[in-house]
Amino acid sequence: MERRKFLSLTLGALALAVVPASVKAEDFRKSKPAVWSAHKMDDAIQAMFGTTTTIEKGVKLKAANVSFDAGNMATAANGGAIPVDFSTKIPAKTIAVFQDANPESAVCAYSIGKYDVTDYSIKIKMGNPGSIKVVVLGTDGKLYSATQKLNVAKGGCEG
Repeated sequence: MERRKFLSLTLGALALAVVPASVKAEDFRKSKPAVWSAHKMDDAIQAMFGTTTTIEKGVKLKAANVSFDAGNMATAANGGAIPVDFSTKIPAKTIAVFQDANPESAVCAYSIGKYDVTDYSIKIKMGNPGSIKVVVLGTDGKLYSATQKLNVAKGGCEG
């Protein structure tokens, strides 16, 4: 009985040791450092993907907890923690988020595997009004995107 227990624990530990080695994730801060220091959204997108030309379809983007003004522009109640939800059904290699309200434009980037879920919720900080853009590099080599303009209430609670 002890031998079986030892073998099962050994095989379990071996399986756990092998799993992380099979997961591939690119460290974009090391492989593409210019993305993270770019001050303009187009410069960051160019550094990340080699072009700024995107197709505006197939990507859903919503900055949550917003109200709309008379011009139908979204206003975030708290610029310190803006919930941003984005997703796509496009088979993707990479998904990246950019904004143009803060000094550095890049927010985050994800390497996508064949079976990964591509439905995300993050929170970002924006000190000023601006735009949020999600760019998806499809497995077909094309860039898809969605953009949302956003006002930011000063002092929170839209005050």
